[in-house]
Amino acid sequence: MAHYAEYYRVKSLATERDTLFVFVAPSATTLERSLYWIGGWRPTTAFHLIYSESSIHFEFGRVSELQCETVKEGNAISEQLSEWQAGAFEMIGACTNLDMNMGSLVSVLKTADDLRLRKVGKVVKPLTPQQAVEVLIAAAELQFGVRGWRMNQDRRHGNV
Repeated sequence: MAHYAEYYRVKSLATERDTLFVFVAPSATTLERSLYWIGGWRPTTAFHLIYSESSIHFEFGRVSELQCETVKEGNAISEQLSEWQAGAFEMIGACTNLDMNMGSLVSVLKTADDLRLRKVGKVVKPLTPQQAVEVLIAAAELQFGVRGWRMNQDRRHGNV
């Protein structure tokens, strides 16, 4: 979890330096971008991973409750992004308030990353250390697997 926290700390600094680069992620594959939610993976993905890890036994009621809580928080952040997009559209038309509007996007990105980090922490907290490692490895394998598969597909179709 310390590595996850460090990743998001560094990503937060990058977000402040080049917000659109982090938000758009031009180095991501086309598949990765299609799966993105506000600059990263959807927080509910953590629950899909834990449900798929058949060797992990846990209290389904608590995990389900945590998943519902995550969906509500994610929807609230999506609403913040929608508000930012509406403001950005108006800003482009008026050519004003660029710094303020980008500051709002930084806030949305940081809030989304905070949600991701908090939910992963809550998902692995009740697990044994071995189970937590299995879930975190599965998350990394999913991320690298999606990237690797799509990079091969993009190369094959000349999209790289």
